[in-house]
Amino acid sequence: MTKPMPARYRTTNWFACNAALRMRGSLLIWLDREITWLAPHAGRAGRPPVFSEGAIQFCISIKVLFKLPLRQTAGMVASLLRMAGLDWPVPDYSTLCCRQKSLTVQIPYRRADGALNLLVDSTGLKFLGDGEWQARKHGAKGRRQWRKIHLAMDTATSDIRAVEFTPSRDGDSPVLPDLPEQIPDDEPIGTVTADGAYDTRRRHAAIIERQAAAIIPIRKNGRPWKEDGPAALARNDILRATRHFGRAFWRRWTGYHLRSRVEAKIRCLKALGGRIAARDPDRQTAEVHIRIALMNRFSALGTAEIVRVG
Repeated sequence: MTKPMPARYRTTNWFACNAALRMRGSLLIWLDREITWLAPHAGRAGRPPVFSEGAIQFCISIKVLFKLPLRQTAGMVASLLRMAGLDWPVPDYSTLCCRQKSLTVQIPYRRADGALNLLVDSTGLKFLGDGEWQARKHGAKGRRQWRKIHLAMDTATSDIRAVEFTPSRDGDSPVLPDLPEQIPDDEPIGTVTADGAYDTRRRHAAIIERQAAAIIPIRKNGRPWKEDGPAALARNDILRATRHFGRAFWRRWTGYHLRSRVEAKIRCLKALGGRIAARDPDRQTAEVHIRIALMNRFSALGTAEIVRVG
């Protein structure tokens, strides 16, 4: 049997994609002159904060984007403000450290037309312990601790629409019901695509509650469920389809292969750093949300449109 020819692809918007990639290297695209830099007076007792949430998020975004310590972050933000011709005060490193713990990060996203198709996956980021090379070469010394990040990505816009940050001991499937809850109720969800680790009753039921279809492969040792609800009925339909047509045909038919896009997005997440700089769980959560906001901003600048040509 002859080996099939590999598929060939072509980028249709090369000039726009090239311009978007150049814009990602611009320093001033992260600075909005209309931003509320100083915090408005809240009218509550006690000393009000000097800087707004947007100002703190901007500073922490520069820190995460360029992998800077807090003191160098304050210096770089001051330089950016001078380049933009803005005579604004700059928060010092202690203010950034304290405000990061309670920061509510605003994650931008684009809303596509029609129902939302989500791709779900998870990964881990280390925040304490030796690196991989040092552990292999000299053995692990002391504890190595991780945090797990659960993502739900929109296939139409490539934006991360939902994110959960949990300890490493938590599994993947218990977090899945929390991801669709972050989507507004007025935005319909069409499909939720995940791997076989999410093939449980509660996960299927959570997807059915949002009136969405689950694209989750059945585990190899999967058995039919007792059809006592719509979740079991939908799951048994997947089982019968994979047994009748084969697992490979079912994946092509349902578009399960699109899940590779969220895996590519995870690689982009780790390109911003394979280690979390913060040690406190609240500060770690803010740092991860900042990374998601940066990735969505990169996607909004422009992405490649690739079509298959052979």
